[in-house]
Amino acid sequence: MPVAEPQPGQVFLDRPTAMGNEAETTPFHPVMTAGLIHVAVGAEVVWDGRVWTVVNAGETRIEFLGDGNAFTGLPYETFEELVKKGRITCPSTGATNNLSSTVKKLFEEASEKDFQEANRRMALVRSYLKGDPTSVSQRTLRYLVAQYKKAEAVQGCGYAGLMTRNHRKGNRSRKLPEATYQLTVEFIERDYETVKQKTKYAVYAALLLVCQERGVTPPSYKTFSKLVKQRPRYEQTLKRQGRRAAYSHEPFYWELTQTTPRHGDRPFEIGHIDHTELDVELRCSQTGRNLGRPWMTLLTDAFSRRELAVYLTYDSPSYRSAMMILRECVRRHGRLPQILVIDGGPEFRSTYFETLLARYECTQKIRPPARARFGSVCERLFGTANTHLIHNLTGNTQLTRNVRQVTQSVNPKNLAVWTLESLSSRLCEWAYEVYDTIEHPTLGQSPREAFQAGLAQSGIRSHRLIAYDDDFLVLTLPTTRKGTVKVFPGRGIKVHGLYYWCDSFRDPAIARSMVPVRYDPWDVGIAYAYVRSQWVRCYSEHFVAFQGCSQRELMIAAAELRRRQCLHSKASRISARKLATFLKSVECEEVLLAQRLMDNETRRANSATDSHPLEEKNLDLSSGPAQVPSWSEGSPDPSNTLDVLETY
Repeated sequence: MPVAEPQPGQVFLDRPTAMGNEAETTPFHPVMTAGLIHVAVGAEVVWDGRVWTVVNAGETRIEFLGDGNAFTGLPYETFEELVKKGRITCPSTGATNNLSSTVKKLFEEASEKDFQEANRRMALVRSYLKGDPTSVSQRTLRYLVAQYKKAEAVQGCGYAGLMTRNHRKGNRSRKLPEATYQLTVEFIERDYETVKQKTKYAVYAALLLVCQERGVTPPSYKTFSKLVKQRPRYEQTLKRQGRRAAYSHEPFYWELTQTTPRHGDRPFEIGHIDHTELDVELRCSQTGRNLGRPWMTLLTDAFSRRELAVYLTYDSPSYRSAMMILRECVRRHGRLPQILVIDGGPEFRSTYFETLLARYECTQKIRPPARARFGSVCERLFGTANTHLIHNLTGNTQLTRNVRQVTQSVNPKNLAVWTLESLSSRLCEWAYEVYDTIEHPTLGQSPREAFQAGLAQSGIRSHRLIAYDDDFLVLTLPTTRKGTVKVFPGRGIKVHGLYYWCDSFRDPAIARSMVPVRYDPWDVGIAYAYVRSQWVRCYSEHFVAFQGCSQRELMIAAAELRRRQCLHSKASRISARKLATFLKSVECEEVLLAQRLMDNETRRANSATDSHPLEEKNLDLSSGPAQVPSWSEGSPDPSNTLDVLETY
């Protein structure tokens, strides 16, 4: 019977719990990490300055025992709300749910390279705990696991134990000659990974013979066996024994379409993230100018098909959108999915994105590329959103599929009436209220009903609540496309066309240098710069204008401001090109005028030495009009007004 199936029977931790049908009675106390609260019997929390112990975690309520045998209980909804507001915290951090001072300082002083090294070590620790083979020595793996567990027990954050800068020294390069290595890999692919299923020793013997004939240094049998084990297990078994034998080693199954069975065993176990450009043109709320089509990012719960978060922006898909969708999920639900299924896009390969997932112990799964059937629930939902909502709005771009039929009167760019703010509000209403309550053809119930039923079956025993505090917000701050900006003396740094300033920029050593930067999409008045091994807060020239605005208002205003700056930059390039063309024509005219002046001066100098043609004719102008002689070769050009005036 699968453990995830609750209908056939109930599953208990041990025999005493099953016999008494009571809560867990083992003396194990789960580790409470900063920013994460594991709900279990025996766990301690801090509430209003007092320490409470969890004595019962029922299906709908959680009971606490405090000092002096004080007893109280809370519904799970109220408990989660208090955790998200930071009123119920972990005892390891005292009265707050923030990171400890040591861990917080470590995160503030860490650079991108430090995060990359910590992410690499975190992956090794996970592989070691799962028993997967790695190319790193067992001694190193045991050392990293010990550092992780020590930091988790002492500082409340195991990830911090992997961020040490005391790197081990030594030559880690491959000692095997390149010719020997290439020949060994060739034998493994050509002779070992075949349906003959030769033994490793037989293939190694043939390799030794070829190495002797070619004069190549042969590898040892131990090294050869190690290279065989390092080959992909699934592909190797598929070539030697066929697809049925390789089925147990098959990668994670990511296919999930409208008729695919439920994915995952409970809500918040698996989530899908994807982006799409909506088929509608939008206008600026301030100027009325067309700003183009927006991008929508969705985070969908695979078990219930419920939309956990929706994010709308003008920016094309980037890791900034991925960070913001995770922030929105924590803001609404106070937690993140345990597994995130994403595509192979570059927006999910950022160091900061991987750091955020590693910090909150989320697993990242990448869908295989170039396989149409390996879709996600997001892909199907994109079509549903377009057909149910977007294609029914004024300014939708359905007509642009046939570009030759588009005229000025029906061009969506001219018919756009929606703004980013109004569309975002309606889109969230459709995702959270309309689609969430419509019966799903695969589930046989609405996503909201499936979500609530899944929580009732699986419980909240292992859900980890994340506080929406400053520590979490700093980890979700995105950076610019380049990642660094220049410090201008007296002006500060420039992010998306806006200047930001802090007192650290007064240092002459910092001026005109390139510093890493982060910004807050929900607040254009604040940015963060990495100066002298720490992140400092910088304030914008528009900081006062955005005070008192809600988060959604700030997000909409910031998105429109960045879009207008982008369009202004493009218009500036066009204006510069027009100006350059005009100046080029002016310069050409100046050259022609200068040449004409030089020709006139030359002609005048020549006419002073030669006899004037009118003097030779002896015309009597006093007796009335006379016949003007015909212009012959060498005479002044009548088309030149200056020549004619000089002649008369």
